[in-house]
Amino acid sequence: MDLALDLTDRSVRSASLYRALRDALADGRLKAGDRLPASRALAKDLGISRNTVATVYERLVAEGFLESRVGAGTYVAESTPQPRNEATSGALRPRAGWRWTPRPTSGDGAVPAYDLRVGIPDAELFPFDTWRRILAAESRLRGHNPGAYPSPAGLPRLREALAHTVAYHRGVRADPDQIVVTSGTQQALDLVARVLLEPGDVVAVEDPGYASARDLFASHGARVVPVPVDEAGLVVADIPEQARLVYTTPSHQFPLGVRLSRSRRRELLAFAHTHGAGIVEDDYDSEFRFTERPLEPLHALDDQGRVIYVGTFSKSLLPSLRTGYLVAPGTLVDSLLAAKQLADGFGPVQPQAALARFLEEGLLARHVRKASKTYAARRSLLLETLATWPVEVLPSAAGLHLSAYADVPPDLRERAAADGLAVDTIAANRLLPGRDGLFLGYGAVRTETLPRGLELLARLAGWT
Repeated sequence: MDLALDLTDRSVRSASLYRALRDALADGRLKAGDRLPASRALAKDLGISRNTVATVYERLVAEGFLESRVGAGTYVAESTPQPRNEATSGALRPRAGWRWTPRPTSGDGAVPAYDLRVGIPDAELFPFDTWRRILAAESRLRGHNPGAYPSPAGLPRLREALAHTVAYHRGVRADPDQIVVTSGTQQALDLVARVLLEPGDVVAVEDPGYASARDLFASHGARVVPVPVDEAGLVVADIPEQARLVYTTPSHQFPLGVRLSRSRRRELLAFAHTHGAGIVEDDYDSEFRFTERPLEPLHALDDQGRVIYVGTFSKSLLPSLRTGYLVAPGTLVDSLLAAKQLADGFGPVQPQAALARFLEEGLLARHVRKASKTYAARRSLLLETLATWPVEVLPSAAGLHLSAYADVPPDLRERAAADGLAVDTIAANRLLPGRDGLFLGYGAVRTETLPRGLELLARLAGWT
């Protein structure tokens, strides 16, 4: 325990120690139930007599701040007043224009009885035993000096494994040197914004679309312009000509689930070439495919070096791994690496080594095949139910959610939450006027509880 006290005057050492301990109690450094160091140990640490420490302890016990437990030591009393909340106090304030506060996450609060939220995989499908074995085997970080600071790009083994994986499974041609390992999609977008955007630059985003991406670009001072999405994906004709960057989810649009058509893909690449824009292709959950063969990624069609391909393992494995990556044109790599180095130096190396081995041994593909069977069954059950509701189901060939246009009560999410049902609406993800509806995740909901959850949803929506 670190205490700041003046010990130069022997006559006031007891008072100085008393004030230091009272300050530690008042500001929360010492909390109810904390065990204090033994008097002999604290005296040795501070270079004062044990009697001085014992005297101060006894005074604080008498005043009710501490309690002495025979044979166990001295503890902070349970009745000690709690310190005031410093999180809301202080003279400093965010800069002018900062308007963001933390969003609720899927990990906040209790798990809903019926979880139809999007973007959450089924953790029970994850091969934890295999992962623990690999993590232990890679703990010595073969080929890397554990005492050294690694490259911000990520472990070379992982970048090599990623280059092979995206080439084989998604048709994305990438040299390992073009890959930057990130802390999920959000950091990948942040690096792109740092490198490409000036305050006031226009960023075109899909609408409805991914709110966290919109907010991130806006937080860098960009002017975010929503562009409508229809059954063929992003309406390229509505992208403003001055757009510096276009953010899109072409394989499984978030949240509608539609694919960007082949003609729109070529139209978007032509727009970027004509107007000197960059494109961020967020391929967040297309590993899980259920019907048609996937269209080529924008990156595979790009011959101008204008597409930055972003991927994540949050859906295919677990969000808690917090690992993503981007594939960048060679002209941006050094700048992105510098931005990564400035942001957090480098990512944790041991999990990267384990993930590299997971990919090298084909375990990701095996896991996706196994998980896809479970997700496919839930998806079929969901589609069967949607066919009986007054909704318009939107086509979707991949991913972990389905969407449907529908007339839903404006307070549906709140009333559903009160009954243990978590569900998302399209309107909550729109900036432009447009149709409302539901987008329903089948990653987290248990298969055996899905029918009851859908019955509850239909009742709350007034469809039964």
